[in-house]
Amino acid sequence: MKPAQMERTPFADLDRQPREMTAMLLAALEAMGRHPEIRRVRRTAMDALRPAPGWRVLDAGSGAGDVARWMAGVVGPDGEVIALDYSAATIAAAIERHDGSNVRYTTGDVSAIDLPANSVDGVWCERVLQHVDDADLAIAELTRVTRPGGRICLIDTDWSSLAFDGVPAHLARTVVAAMHGRLTPRQVDMGRTLRRRLVAKGLRNLSATPVTCLFGDPASAAVVLPMVNPMVPEQAWMTPPGVRDKWFSHVEEAGARGDFLAVLTIWAVTGTVA
Repeated sequence: MKPAQMERTPFADLDRQPREMTAMLLAALEAMGRHPEIRRVRRTAMDALRPAPGWRVLDAGSGAGDVARWMAGVVGPDGEVIALDYSAATIAAAIERHDGSNVRYTTGDVSAIDLPANSVDGVWCERVLQHVDDADLAIAELTRVTRPGGRICLIDTDWSSLAFDGVPAHLARTVVAAMHGRLTPRQVDMGRTLRRRLVAKGLRNLSATPVTCLFGDPASAAVVLPMVNPMVPEQAWMTPPGVRDKWFSHVEEAGARGDFLAVLTIWAVTGTVA
């Protein structure tokens, strides 16, 4: 079955990237998972989801499996985590990193999940919906597989919140606009729409928490923001000639002065299935 992810950003179609790009993207996923701001987002989301020992949890869009393995420690030996990702390369990387915990890794489409209805106690879906063709269809599937009284946690980015300081504002606007649909998804406001989407699906006991991630130097920002990462291949940029070099020159200068700043809001939204 063809995955629902859009053929737009490299993360949305990782298996079709050149081998070198795949390796770079997997390394980027792992680096993001170690970043203090992403860890803060995940702690906020985990506190809202509140998984319990014995739960069966679906990690929909599990990446290299670091959250799935963390969750397995929470649900304990009587629980189970199903780590689902559309990318076979990502699942293979997750299996290589497996630590013996109760995690089952599988490839699949978040918009057509191969699980029975009411078969999991909780769902974790982190920064996936911004990449799919139809987020509401995917949420309907996540709801379908969750039992009544089970919990769903959606975490996603509001790319329209991205802002910089210490660099020329007009240049930042040019770079960010050129990245949308190429290195960042076209669905720039996914994070802020999550609560409304869960309301439409009839979930109750909703909580919605915006977490503003702060990056105080270019090296920290580069882990999460592709437009600040000089390792992103030049051919992936969609800016006019000379803009990339000018941008990185200003970023480097701001870093040297100590006044570089980037902020990005990621939302953690949870609800209970009726």
